Parts: sequence; C-alpha cells; structure tokens
Amino acid sequence: MRRSFLLLFISLVLFSCYRHSNSTTPILPIDSCASVTCLNGGVCKGGICSCPSGYEGTTCETVSRGKFLGNWSAFEKGSITAASQYPLSIENDNSITGVVIVNFFNYFTVPVHALIDNDTIIIPNQELQGKVVFGKGYIYSNTTYGQFGSIHMAYEIIDTATAMVDDFGYDTSDHSQASVWNK
Repeated sequence: MRRSFLLLFISLVLFSCYRHSNSTTPILPIDSCASVTCLNGGVCKGGICSCPSGYEGTTCETVSRGKFLGNWSAFEKGSITAASQYPLSIENDNSITGVVIVNFFNYFTVPVHALIDNDTIIIPNQELQGKVVFGKGYIYSNTTYGQFGSIHMAYEIIDTATAMVDDFGYDTSDHSQASVWNK
C-alpha cells in the first residue's frame, strides 16, 4: 500500500512537470520598470530611476543646480582674514553640472567655476588673480530661509606670491569654520 501510494505520488509529480514544460503560456517575470518613465536620460533599474549627472528626483525631472542658483549673502571669517559679510551670486555655466560664482570671497572680479553633484557644490582647484582657490560645500534647508536656504562652504584661498593660506573650514585641524551662505 505504501509503495502504491509512493508510485502514484511520483507519477503525479512527473505528469505535472511534463504538462508545465509543454505549456504554451510562458511564465514572465514582473517588470518593475514597466510603469516607470525616467526623464533626461535616466534609466530605470528595479523600478527606480538612476539619473545622469546633473539631474535628480523620482523621475530625473529636476536639474540639480537649480537650487543653488540665485543671490546669496556670505558670512565668514577666515583663518587669517577678519569676519565679513558680502553678496555673491551663483549662475548657470555652459554645462548641466556647471555653475559660476560671482564675487566669490568678495575679491575675485572673474567668476569662480564650480560643479554641482546633487546637494554638493565643488570648487575644483583653480588659479585666479594671483590666488589658488578650491573647496566643497553642501546646501541645506533652514528655518529662516526655507528649503535650500543655506550653503555651508568649506574652502581655501592660497596667495601664490606669499603662500599664505586663508582657510574657511576646509582644513579641520586649524579649527576654522566654513563660510555660511544664506538666500
């Protein structure tokens, strides 16, 4: 009896496998990207848009640099300069990830070039008007100025003639503080 039951069970399993393998209706995996439309060159992976550099958002609909653009008021004290407050502006550059900072350090008469990567602004090493400048900053929301109302910018200015370094929170060992830019 036990043996007959076992043979019956094996026969049913084999028959089921045979019918399944000869079925004309294929079993398809669920496509998690079928209803997702990614914009601006974004690519859907696992139901989520992976955005190209310069774009962000659920469907890559937002240009990342947009939140950085506009007029800002800088509040800073360098490691060798006195506390100061001055206006500056961040404007579009010629690439989707590029911007220029006008009146940077309240000194430069030419724009300082920077790159945007989501919530980060990066000033690559560049020499302008006898000084080398480089740094990195992050944009934040705050209660006074609202969404994306503050940038904390850590950077250094190096005088090419004297090699003196004015630090604004870039080198944490000197206890200097990052420059704060508010909209």
